[in-house]
Amino acid sequence: MDNLPDQLILEIFSKIKNTVDRNSISLACKRFHNLDNEQRKYLRVGCGLNPADEALTSLCHRFPNLNKVEITYSGWMSKLGKQLEDPGLSMLSSICPFLTDLTLSYCTFITDAGLSSLASCPKLSSLKLNFTPRITGSGIFSIVSGCKNLEKIHLIRCLNISNLEWLECLGRQETLQDLCIKNCRGIGEGALIKLGPTWRSIKRLQFEVDSNYRYMKLYDRLAVDRWQKQLVPCEKMVELTLTNCMISPGRGLACILDKCRNLEKVHLDMCIGARDCDIIGLAQNSKNLRAISIRVPSDFSLPLLMENPLRLTDNCLKSLAQNCTQLESVSLSFSDGEFPSMSSFSLDGILSLIKTCPVKSLFLDRVYSFDNTGMEALCGSDHLQTLELIRCQEISDEGLKFVAHYPWLRVLRLTKCLGVTDDGFKPLIGSCKLEQLVVNDCPQVSLSGVQGAAKSVSYKLDLSWMY
Repeated sequence: MDNLPDQLILEIFSKIKNTVDRNSISLACKRFHNLDNEQRKYLRVGCGLNPADEALTSLCHRFPNLNKVEITYSGWMSKLGKQLEDPGLSMLSSICPFLTDLTLSYCTFITDAGLSSLASCPKLSSLKLNFTPRITGSGIFSIVSGCKNLEKIHLIRCLNISNLEWLECLGRQETLQDLCIKNCRGIGEGALIKLGPTWRSIKRLQFEVDSNYRYMKLYDRLAVDRWQKQLVPCEKMVELTLTNCMISPGRGLACILDKCRNLEKVHLDMCIGARDCDIIGLAQNSKNLRAISIRVPSDFSLPLLMENPLRLTDNCLKSLAQNCTQLESVSLSFSDGEFPSMSSFSLDGILSLIKTCPVKSLFLDRVYSFDNTGMEALCGSDHLQTLELIRCQEISDEGLKFVAHYPWLRVLRLTKCLGVTDDGFKPLIGSCKLEQLVVNDCPQVSLSGVQGAAKSVSYKLDLSWMY
C-alpha cells in the first residue's frame, strides 16, 4: 500500500460509501487519515454533536472540501446537550467555501440571524429546511437574495414563514429547478404565482397543504385573479406532486395542469375539485408521461351522490390511455370515506390503461370495481411486473389463481384483502415465478400458506385495523 499513488488510493476510497467504514479506514494510518480528510465531501451530524458549535467547527476544519452538510436533530432531548445555534451555523460560510448543499432538520434553535449568515456562501445551490420553527420569511429572503445560484429549495413544516417576498425574489432570478413546500401554513397555493418567470426553469414541484389547516384557510381573491390573468409557462417541468390542494377552475395550481408539455411523473393526492377535464388536458399535453398516481379524497363521496361534475370518471383514464403511450406506472386509490359501490373508475377504465399502455407497475387501493374479472384480464398484459393491491375486497382466490399466468409479473403485494385465503397461493408454490411476495394483514392467509410461493416471501398479520 505504501507504493500506491495518492490518486489510486483516493479512487479506492471513493468506492466506500458507508460512513463507518470510511471512519475506520482513516484511523489505519496518518496517510489514510489525511487523504480521507481531503476527499470527504459530505458530513451528517446531529444529537451526538456536543458541544455543538465547537464540534461542528472542528469537523469543518478537518474536512476542508465539504460541499454537502446535513444537520438533523430528530429525536433530540435536552439531556443530549445543546443543539447547534446561530454562531455555529454562521461559521459555515467562512470555513466551507465549497458548500453547495445544506439541510437543517429539527434545528429548533436556529433563527433568521443564523440563516442569513449563509447568504455569503457563493456556491450554495440547495437548501432544505425541515421543522425549523424559528425561521421566518425574512431569513429565507436573506439567503435567496444573497445566493444567486439556488436551484433547489425544500421547506417542510416551517410554520412561521408568512412573509413571501422571497418568492418574488426567486421569480426574478430564474434559477430554481426543484421546489418543495409541505405543510407550511403561511404559504398557500395562490402564493406560487409570485414565482413569475421562474416557472420556466422549474423541473420538479411538490406542494402539500396541511390537511388539518386546509378548511380554515382563507383564499386571497387577488391571488386567484392573478392566476387567471397570467400565463404560467411550465415547459420544463417533469415531476409534479400536489397533496391536499384545491383544484378548481381558474384557481391556483389548476392553471398549470394542462400547460406542462414534458411531464413524466404526476402525483395528485387528496386534491379537492379535480375534474375529468383537468386530467384530460394534462394527458393531451404531456405525451411523455411515464407515471401517474391519483388518490381521490373522501370529499367526493357526497358529490358522487349528486352526480356532481367534479367526479373523476373513466373518461380521464381513457384519455390517458389514448395520449400517454409511454405510461409505465399507474396508482389509483380512494380514501376511507369512499363508498364501495360508487368508485369513480370502473373496471373498463382501468383495463383501458393496461391494454393500451406499457404499464409495468399497477397499484390499487380500495378500488372496489377491480374484481376477479380484472385479475383474469391482466393475463393479457405483456408488461406488468409489479402488482400491489390494498383493501381490494372484491378479489378472491378465484382471481388470485390467475397470477400464475401473468407472463412477466415478478412482484406481488397484498394488504388487507379479506377475500383471499391460502388456497389462492397454491398455484404459485414451487413455481419460482415471483421474485417477491408480500402479504400483510390478510386475515385468511397464514404464513405456511405462502411459503414457497416466491423466492422472497414477507408475511405480517396485524388485525387491529379491522376493529
